[in-house]
Amino acid sequence: MNAMKNRVQLIGNVGSDPEIKTLETGKKIAHLTIATNEIYKNEKGDKVEKTEWHRVTAWGKTAEIIEKFVVKGKEVAIDGKLTHRSYDDKNGEKRFITEVVVNEILLLSK
Repeated sequence: MNAMKNRVQLIGNVGSDPEIKTLETGKKIAHLTIATNEIYKNEKGDKVEKTEWHRVTAWGKTAEIIEKFVVKGKEVAIDGKLTHRSYDDKNGEKRFITEVVVNEILLLSK
């Protein structure tokens, strides 16, 4: 592994209609959540389904594609990188966000 990279690939369903914003520069940004499911058997042999929610952000042309074609329930595959950021909320408390910034999106069936 000569070139270690920050890379995330997810296939899942969009949790709600994407939130699209247009910045003053005209560039678009899309925020959405994607649910991924894992099914396994616990120590008792019972089938367990675990859902993980992922915050996803896309910029520019990718955000425009999301705006036109992605709705709640749509199955998508994304390729991107994991990022962490923080901000101070309106009460002055520091908040932390972990999200996937999309490089590519593939619209799957449904």
